[in-house]
Amino acid sequence: MATKEECREALGRLSDNLTRADGDVRAATALDRSLSCHITDLDVTFTGRLRGGAIEVADDHAGPPREKAAIRLAMTGDDLVAMVDGRLNFGRAWASGRVRLEAGFRDLMRLRSLL
Repeated sequence: MATKEECREALGRLSDNLTRADGDVRAATALDRSLSCHITDLDVTFTGRLRGGAIEVADDHAGPPREKAAIRLAMTGDDLVAMVDGRLNFGRAWASGRVRLEAGFRDLMRLRSLL
């Protein structure tokens, strides 16, 4: 099982990957939105912002998200690490329910290129 530190590191690597992306992925993540990522097996939530194609993790706390972020993710720590490492496809994980992504309709339409 991935640790809290490994999950924070994976979010940092995901941010680095997004900032280096181009084309549709870069356009899809060029938002300024609040973000939460609930790691279900650790019952910890990372909060921050998706801003200009980068994820800025500001804080973490025990339990589910305390406030409703504009973009909300939920998954196990192992799935987060596997996705960032390229061993788990985000679209397939989302379609199978392993990863939950919630956002407003417009944001979902922009983020669909990540699927």
